[in-house]
Amino acid sequence: MSEIRRRPGDGTGGLHSGATTFEALREQAVALRREGLSLRQIRDRLGVHNNNILNAPVKGEPPPEWTKRPRAKDALRAKARELRIEGMTYDEIQVELGCSKSSISLWVRDLPKPERRIRPVAIDTTRAQAGRREAHGRRLAEHAATRHSAAAEIGALSERELFLVGVALYWAEGAKAKPHPQIECVNSDPDMIRTFLAWLRLMGVTDDRLRFTLQIHESADIAAAEDYWEGIVGLGAAHFYKTALKRHNPRTNRRNTGIGYRGCLTVSVLQGSELHRRIEGAWCGIVGGVGSITKT
Repeated sequence: MSEIRRRPGDGTGGLHSGATTFEALREQAVALRREGLSLRQIRDRLGVHNNNILNAPVKGEPPPEWTKRPRAKDALRAKARELRIEGMTYDEIQVELGCSKSSISLWVRDLPKPERRIRPVAIDTTRAQAGRREAHGRRLAEHAATRHSAAAEIGALSERELFLVGVALYWAEGAKAKPHPQIECVNSDPDMIRTFLAWLRLMGVTDDRLRFTLQIHESADIAAAEDYWEGIVGLGAAHFYKTALKRHNPRTNRRNTGIGYRGCLTVSVLQGSELHRRIEGAWCGIVGGVGSITKT
């Protein structure tokens, strides 16, 4: 088998056109696919980072079962068709299975319409509510399975991947004021803040350059929120500016005092002009890279 050589830094997996053949690449990729690896795992194993190059060798090879999305609705579809054949109406099938009538229509519309018959005066609401609860439980389970599968597909990030994620994150959420841009990002999601801080440290930002400002409604538990964000960022009160309080509007019903409400945190970087220019340049590079993909 000929060896696959890689050219570092070209962003395409670095395959020399004369150093390997498509068949050699396909042989390795198919073998890994049949071992049960995902496309991302095959990409990392072979160092082929161009999707067009990677997808061709494994074309026709079925994905491993663990990467497939759950198909829990197949059983519901079969049951809905069975009930329709028995002569049930959409309303009756909905009560029985807890599915929406739009889904039922898609599943059974090719079946003959049952003969009209005298409908019951009222549908058992207790049974209907139980069906809706069961359907809600199934949807929650499907969503959880999809999230778990998607999270497993990502795996560990390389420094380059974190770099690209951070640039895109900042360009979407960060401050871009001119003519004197500063690095600032505001968010209420603790995971977003953790990811942003990990990226800043990858970019060489040390803790002494980090400052934080909590923005929160005056009706909330301010002290608890301050303690919470100090724990999230892992730095003490010396890195925090004075908390910015938002006045409560008595004409609205919003209280902002719930258990999960902890305001928004602004992350600022001192002496961040040079970093902002690097971010701007990197974003231009991402846009140019996307353009090159769409043209191929």
